[in-house]
Amino acid sequence: MQNLFGNSYTGDDLRRMTGSMAQLAGVRLSELLDGRARGMRVADVYTGSGFRFQVLLDRALDIGTVEYAGRPLAWVHPALGGPELYEPQGEGWARTFGGGLLTTCGLTFFGQPEKDGDEELGLHGRISHQRGEGIRVTEEWRGDEYVIEVEGQARQTMAMGENLLLARKLSTHLGATSLTLTDRVRNDGYTDTPHMILYHCNFGFPVVSPHSELLASLEDARPRDEAAARGFPGYARFDPPEPDYAEQVFFHKPCVDAQGYSQAAIVNRELGFGAYVRYRAAELPCLAQWKMMGAGDYVCALEPANQWETPRRVLREEGRLRYLSAGEEVEYHVELGVLPDTDAVAAFEAQLPVADPARRVDSI
Repeated sequence: MQNLFGNSYTGDDLRRMTGSMAQLAGVRLSELLDGRARGMRVADVYTGSGFRFQVLLDRALDIGTVEYAGRPLAWVHPALGGPELYEPQGEGWARTFGGGLLTTCGLTFFGQPEKDGDEELGLHGRISHQRGEGIRVTEEWRGDEYVIEVEGQARQTMAMGENLLLARKLSTHLGATSLTLTDRVRNDGYTDTPHMILYHCNFGFPVVSPHSELLASLEDARPRDEAAARGFPGYARFDPPEPDYAEQVFFHKPCVDAQGYSQAAIVNRELGFGAYVRYRAAELPCLAQWKMMGAGDYVCALEPANQWETPRRVLREEGRLRYLSAGEEVEYHVELGVLPDTDAVAAFEAQLPVADPARRVDSI
């Protein structure tokens, strides 16, 4: 049965009452026609529950705007631009960073600009500016569930360099209030290649507000630097927006549930409304929190990653840098969704795993 509009329906019920399933849920493909993002292909996905999200097909199938019943989940910035505007040097990545619910960082590097040997590494890497290819949309009944999927690939490669393929599938279904991302990253080259990936999940107003808080069960947490250390006691709360705010970044070690997943949410207590990220911890053991309370830049990102944000040269020197050997593939699972009311918020809190003091570590 499908739950929709407060009732349960069979697939046959819904087929009889509609001229097309597009009346209720589906995918609309289009192209943006104006401004910095002109020419970018997008897929607008809607599930019939009030949950809608935009897939940026020419930005590695990242996720742009997202809303539930008219309330946005993601922070959105006018810097969003097409791949042709990408500036790979230094902090140029930020000139086309439009926020959205998900921006992928990697695939060989993420973090602050640095130099690793002879290689100049710009902010957060290249993959989010690669165009998608082999795009496929699926809208079909599987038994009594109406499934909606958008799939495609993006490649980070250079002659005589790395050749990494990101194969991404975004899945949801009729009546859903969440989406599931399944990524496969494969080394199609013939030499071992560094592999770093971070999922930059950018939550904005009204999820983020002075009435909001971070909900997570943590084994440990620490600030990145002095600016974050000053704000560390209040990392789970959010200030009103202010000019000239110095960003704060915290590194968390979340608990893992019986299914092998970690999760965190940001909840607006005044509205009884929030959003969450849930991900498989074996491949993504690290969680960063980017807290930016600037006026006009009012955002908190929760960022599952396969490594801590450390200079790549240091990871290499210490033998901690992750590599993919020739032909090796790794799979990632991330779920993003809405907590639409106080009951959903309470249910999320109730099922958070309890931190085990015996497993707590002093430093991450």
